[in-house]
Amino acid sequence: MKIADIAGRIRLISFDVDGVLTDGRIVYTDDGREIKAFNVQDGAALKMLAAAGIEIALLTGRRSPMVERRAAELGIRHLEQGLEDKAPAFRSLCERLAIPLAQSAHVGDDLPDLALFELAGLSISVPNGHPTVQARADHVTVTAGGEGVVRELAELFLRARNAWPY
Repeated sequence: MKIADIAGRIRLISFDVDGVLTDGRIVYTDDGREIKAFNVQDGAALKMLAAAGIEIALLTGRRSPMVERRAAELGIRHLEQGLEDKAPAFRSLCERLAIPLAQSAHVGDDLPDLALFELAGLSISVPNGHPTVQARADHVTVTAGGEGVVRELAELFLRARNAWPY
């Protein structure tokens, strides 16, 4: 089955944060504060996906006030941080939203994302992801994490739904 056929049925997309929405680097200031850089085009793309009726979730192993702030700025209602195992949170979210796993997608870059690749109907990695993760993904983006991955995927998902406005 073509990736576009699968993408057209997706109702929930979950994203890892570090390495997908960011380039994976964490910068600490002298006073111990953490800095992350998010791509502004990804923010606009997340809003486009949500406006098209696709549920958006951020599932991450780390805890960060910046991620909470970014999710709030973008109106993302489904945020789970500090997850050692993302699979239970993913399953629970699909159940709460009454979305079959086959109609879900996960975008990840590192080994903890593999459990979600086994559950999701569509698994997506990034070219700067771990080689094992890339090998097990249904699709690998052209764009690297932190450089507009969601923007690339928004076009893929919205075109698959005949909802790409441009």
